[in-house]
Amino acid sequence: MTAPRIFFYVQHLLGIGHIARASRIASALVKDGLDVTVVTGGLPVPGFPGEGVKTVALPAVVASNTGFSGLADADGRPAGEEFLAARRDLLLQAFHAARPDVVIIEAFPFGRRQMRFELLPLLAAIATAEPRPKLLSSVRDILQENRKAGRDAETVALVKDHFDAVLVHGDPDFVRLEDTFPLTSEIADRLRYTGLVAPPPAPEPVETFDIIASAGGGAVGAELIGAAKQAAALLPGDLRWLLISGPNLPEPDFAALSRNMAPNVTLVRFRKDFPSLLRGARVSISQAGYNTVGDLLRSGCRAILVPFVAGGETEQTVRAERLQALDLADILPEIGLTSAHVKEAVEKALAAPRQGPVSLDLDGAAKTAAIIRSMIAESLA
Repeated sequence: MTAPRIFFYVQHLLGIGHIARASRIASALVKDGLDVTVVTGGLPVPGFPGEGVKTVALPAVVASNTGFSGLADADGRPAGEEFLAARRDLLLQAFHAARPDVVIIEAFPFGRRQMRFELLPLLAAIATAEPRPKLLSSVRDILQENRKAGRDAETVALVKDHFDAVLVHGDPDFVRLEDTFPLTSEIADRLRYTGLVAPPPAPEPVETFDIIASAGGGAVGAELIGAAKQAAALLPGDLRWLLISGPNLPEPDFAALSRNMAPNVTLVRFRKDFPSLLRGARVSISQAGYNTVGDLLRSGCRAILVPFVAGGETEQTVRAERLQALDLADILPEIGLTSAHVKEAVEKALAAPRQGPVSLDLDGAAKTAAIIRSMIAESLA
């Protein structure tokens, strides 16, 4: 008997959080014996989607501004109608070639409205396919707030008309979808909470650092890394620092950070063993993205979070405040962040005991696979 086929669409526009979370889920699906094709639409990211996963790479688009309202191609040029139409056609061709049993669309319709030019045609193709595959939305637990009037009702209508289930990648004891999506009650019958999609416990690190400052994908976050570099000069020189700029930090910014580096400070763009490094570190300074927080909760490392707020973003602030309320993190402001802020927060974190085990459900990838396997079994019964 052939393995059930999964067609998984993910579009990352600025950071790498969406592709990282989708990759963890895809790996769990492969481990569960499913045949997985991941369709990516952003810039390539080393190590993702991962081993054993089939991939279809659409011509890349990125956010042309921090508000995520515009799209540009890989060279930064505005994405025109001809370019987008070609992407749409490639996506539909990939769907028909894969003949999936299950389609997963990451974020949409709760987010990624910019991609409606290709996702609405995909929904139409799914609706008329014979046999029709199951259609699932894969969404993080905390949504962006400050949405325009009517957006939530539009999302509910799309879920009711097209989606068999909404996979909410969170622990309902930590945060529930209705906390940031007021119309959740209208689609409550479609919701499946999976737990947080955190990595499995990491192996022992191959090298250790006292303090790790990281900027996720690096498209934003140069100020965070710069403030950490300056703070290192204000603290004892025997503390080992690792600064991870992210693969998407513009080259001029990376070059500027590289100048006059102290001997106890190491600067890199990316470390595939980031979860292991956190396990060996005493303090982490980072934004409050979903995947970074998942890494931190597994590690026992003390967390200092600098939530991303540019363009009116609210998601990371909500997450950081929930963690702070549980005494799992301290918070620094992104706007006006200084080396003095970082120094004071690091000193406080170094004086605190190592973070103990957390009670949150962190096995979201495996539970997602189990939910999908169960849905496939029900459809065959």
